[in-house]
Amino acid sequence: LRMDPHDGEPAADELPPPPPLPPNVVPIIAEDAAAASESEPPPPPPPSKPAKPRRHIMARPPNGLGKKGQPIQLLANHYKVSVKPSEEFFNHYYVNLKYEDDTPVDSKGIGRKVLDKLQHTYHSELADKDFAYDGEKSLFTIGALPQINNEFIVVLEDIGSGKTAAGSPGGNNGSPGGGDQKRVRRPYQAKTFKVELNFAATIPMAAIGHAIRGQESEHSLEALRVLDIILRQHSAKQGCLLVRQSFFHNNPSSFVDLGGGVMGCRGFHSSFRGTQSGLSLNIDVSTTMIVKPGPVIDFLLANQKVDHPDKIDWQKAKRALKNLRIKTTPANSEFKIVGLSERNCNEQMFPLRRRNGDTTETVEITVYDYFVKNRGIELRYSGNLPCINAGRPKRPTYFPVELCTLVPLQRYTKALSTMQRTSLVEKSRQKPHERMSTLNDALKRSNYDADPMLKACGIQIAQNFTQIEGRVLPAPKLKAGNGEEFFARNGRWNIARKKLIRTSSVKRWSVVNFSARCDLRGLVQDLKRVATGMGLEYEDPHTVIEESPSLRRAPVARRVEEMFAQIKAKLPGAPLFLLCLLPERKNCEVYGPWKKKCLADFGIVTQCLAPQRVNDQYLSNLLLKINAKLGGLNTLLQIEAARAIPIVGKVPTIILGMDVSHGQPGQSDRPSIAAVVSSREWPLISKYRATVHTQSPKQEMMASLFKPRGTEDDGLIRESLIDFYTSSGKRKPDQVIIFRDGVSESQFTQVINIELEQIIEACKCLDDKWEPKFTVIVAQKNHHTRFFQTNSPENVPPGTVVDKQVCHPKNFDFYMCAHAGMIGTSRPTHYHVLHDEIGFSGDELQEFVHSLSYVYQRSTTAISVGMFEDSLDPCSPLFVFGNACEELLICCCVSCFGSCSDSVRASGGGAGGHLHEV
Repeated sequence: LRMDPHDGEPAADELPPPPPLPPNVVPIIAEDAAAASESEPPPPPPPSKPAKPRRHIMARPPNGLGKKGQPIQLLANHYKVSVKPSEEFFNHYYVNLKYEDDTPVDSKGIGRKVLDKLQHTYHSELADKDFAYDGEKSLFTIGALPQINNEFIVVLEDIGSGKTAAGSPGGNNGSPGGGDQKRVRRPYQAKTFKVELNFAATIPMAAIGHAIRGQESEHSLEALRVLDIILRQHSAKQGCLLVRQSFFHNNPSSFVDLGGGVMGCRGFHSSFRGTQSGLSLNIDVSTTMIVKPGPVIDFLLANQKVDHPDKIDWQKAKRALKNLRIKTTPANSEFKIVGLSERNCNEQMFPLRRRNGDTTETVEITVYDYFVKNRGIELRYSGNLPCINAGRPKRPTYFPVELCTLVPLQRYTKALSTMQRTSLVEKSRQKPHERMSTLNDALKRSNYDADPMLKACGIQIAQNFTQIEGRVLPAPKLKAGNGEEFFARNGRWNIARKKLIRTSSVKRWSVVNFSARCDLRGLVQDLKRVATGMGLEYEDPHTVIEESPSLRRAPVARRVEEMFAQIKAKLPGAPLFLLCLLPERKNCEVYGPWKKKCLADFGIVTQCLAPQRVNDQYLSNLLLKINAKLGGLNTLLQIEAARAIPIVGKVPTIILGMDVSHGQPGQSDRPSIAAVVSSREWPLISKYRATVHTQSPKQEMMASLFKPRGTEDDGLIRESLIDFYTSSGKRKPDQVIIFRDGVSESQFTQVINIELEQIIEACKCLDDKWEPKFTVIVAQKNHHTRFFQTNSPENVPPGTVVDKQVCHPKNFDFYMCAHAGMIGTSRPTHYHVLHDEIGFSGDELQEFVHSLSYVYQRSTTAISVGMFEDSLDPCSPLFVFGNACEELLICCCVSCFGSCSDSVRASGGGAGGHLHEV
């Protein structure tokens, strides 16, 4: 900018002066540079790559419905919904909530109270319109409000904690619990809000019909979203805790105590879905964790597992209590905990203003003395404990602990312990007939037919489950060693007295015993005897290493280090295999650190067991794991051995399984782990390898499938492709079948446009002329559709497949329940075919996926996700990325859900154990 001499202001059309030249630099004369530029033509712009066409989710092909299998009549937890045609519109308004001083409202949960009061106060100004409010920024009405931009003043009394008015408890007078009597008489809890409802868009209600017909557009998806918001608001008015589309009533009969001050709360999920048979309401059982309501001190004692308040760790207590809501006595007011006092109740001072005649004086008083002497409240044990602070950073509000009670229905969002997860699984499972009864009761209690907005939408909900037709696919024939062939019965088979297909040799191995009580010599002899019968070569162990009795109560890290010191001292070199005996079958604290030490630090294959009940069947199952870990192969599909698998057996085909796992709640800084499992030794589909990378925390899309470094590729897919080539007779795969787990429907287009593109680039990097065909399938377990037999209280039989009536109206999808549900209610896997260049028919794909459920090498049961399980030891390289790895990616892809049901998914654990999370 230069200064204009006429007005002294800088002229905006001039450039600033150039920076000073560095030393030893000769400037270029501008005229010469201009002349040179005129004599030479400008270089042509670099060619731009043509934009790649965006892939779309494929529609169901004409042959996409399967026909094979035995027909079976089923019920689905979908309730048919009828919708009257309407020319009306949903009007969408943006909600802007502010306090009286124009500062934005940031307190969660207060929006519904404000909007309810607004509707009650200004019903005539709003033309008596009903609202559908999402609790945050969006509000919907049927038809327009009288004005485009609407501004209102709303006054709430007794809004509890959060941002309270000046003069609230702990305000200017420093009163810890409500001030003197004069202050109590004033409506200090009243709060004024400004509400702006600004018009945003209209959504034609006819778009609901488009969604039913599979004509997905912005309007159709938004219309279904509005209906789901109406369901949320309906439950909110009933006082429910809302967790997305799951609703939880304050009903003690729905609570189960999990220990540690945590309870499981059973509620129900409710959402509208477009299906082949029209709009349906999907209702299912849902479970969340809540803080146990009641006295704060009781919660802390249970949470820290101590028996007296003097033993409470108050730093831990501060973290556990932060942001929880309490009610205080005797005023019965609600507040949110922000922290604890720095001193105990009988030492924490605050300034109290008192009226003395016509003047006011300020005195210092302890919180304890204030409540005991000024308020006349007896405090039995709070004097020597910190106070609850429910105020603001610069205006604390203190209450003695014993006057505070945790209110019901507060979510517990921290990670559960193994014991709590196990307890939740055991206490929340329901048999199919119990679940059906629960769901029908939930629909009746919800009373959706009385909701005014659903009525205005012309929606009527049937009161019975939808009757559908499924098919039961026959189990594939299996092949063991010595050419023996056999069938599974009810999704299970017995490997006893059978030889394994390809056996490994157990050499250079030892036994380590972490204080487990058992006959070690007898155990080793029995293991060797059973192994010999299965065809395994089993040498005698080099040594048996016992843990010193003095270490049984030592810290876990020390126990593991001492055991490794003994291994180094007693063995001539690194062992190839270690058999580890643990004292407890579940929740053994040694398991995780021991696996990490062996696998991540030293690469030693291990097998853990807790020898409480050991018999030949137990040892046979144990040897299946050991043989697989050491590179063996237990059983094959008969059509696999005969190279007769349709489509896959004729053309070199690689099968990829991909998943991303994230840290537990409260571990947002832990890197996410991306894993790819890939088939090898084509035409086999029972042999796999695994590769893992870390990526940014909480990132679901896989970022390391293709990672170019100059002319090389350092991504996950390259390793899988090269391994397939070397293990399959120097053949490149002409077909790539990709199974993706863990993504929601909103991420489907990212899978086929981002992740598939990375895989294609990885193939091109190896051979630019190589163009394999790709099929991309998403496997979802996290859904709420369940199937029930019409004439039996049992779970649906293994091999049940459903591709009609409750599937997507347009897309290529189906449900399959490949496993036998032994406990709870079976959860089918929902398969979505996003992209298919290979050209599977419905029957071909369903039979292929069903067959894959029988190739898991460590189990004698069909698994529920029709892909493949882990090809390496649980907690292998994955364990190094955090002590939560047993939930992270033990099985490397979409595995180990076979024995789980209800709202539980399981990850594989050592020695046949499972860890569960809701």
